[in-house]
Amino acid sequence: MLDATLGMAGHSVEILRRFPELRVIGIDRDQEALAVARERLNEFESRVRLVKGTFDEIPRILEGAGLEFVSGVLFDFGVSSLQLDSRERGFSYARSSALDMRMDQASGLTARQILAEYDESELRRIFWEYGEERFAGRLAARIVNQRQTEPISDSTQLVALIERVIPASKRRSGHPAKRVFQALRIEVNGELDQIERALPAAIAAIGIGGRIVTLSYHSLEDRAVKRAFAAGASSSSPADLPIELPGHGPVLRLLTRGAELADEPERAANPRSASVRLRAVERIGVAA
Repeated sequence: MLDATLGMAGHSVEILRRFPELRVIGIDRDQEALAVARERLNEFESRVRLVKGTFDEIPRILEGAGLEFVSGVLFDFGVSSLQLDSRERGFSYARSSALDMRMDQASGLTARQILAEYDESELRRIFWEYGEERFAGRLAARIVNQRQTEPISDSTQLVALIERVIPASKRRSGHPAKRVFQALRIEVNGELDQIERALPAAIAAIGIGGRIVTLSYHSLEDRAVKRAFAAGASSSSPADLPIELPGHGPVLRLLTRGAELADEPERAANPRSASVRLRAVERIGVAA
């Protein structure tokens, strides 16, 4: 199985305990997460292979492991608890921290650089596309104006700016900074582009009877998953043909009706599960 978003290996530990014959390849781009996961998975050392990389690199990682197919792929999208709880990483709007937001701290632009260097139209685009923020234009204009006299270097400054721009009467449920921080994180890490590349790669990587499970935390992630799974579960034969063309039938079977949500006991025990959307599919065929 591929745990494509290993994090601190919570899922992999439980899966390895329940399936004593299973081997797991765990992927993560966060070196700190890999170190924590390696320690937690120590008792399963002979059945685990950890790889530093991104989840859209599935073909390369399978080739490196000498595998053509796997039995399952798990994606737990979004920010891990390790990253969210680390003050130095800058993912949370709830505490003062540097605006970094990189999942791989060895490379890439930081959120602080984006706020300092992107022009107004680029900032407006990411707030609108990745945060679905109605005040994207106002926020972009205010950021460009403020940075001319004072750089926006930490989360406290950014949250204060957002609260000044978005009127209390117009705020949706949750903190007004939530969507802006989400948008910056997606832009910093290229998350949606990676999901678009990773899902077809995962479908190709599972053999007949293999399964993919995804956990999404906002509508943009879930929309990409829904689209990829629906395409795989549909026929590619022309609609007006009376018979199914060989090799053009569905390659996937949907295992969930829509997206499954965490139940009340889970939400009470784990508040971060409140926004999760779980989808699952099984490989049933091979494309022409």
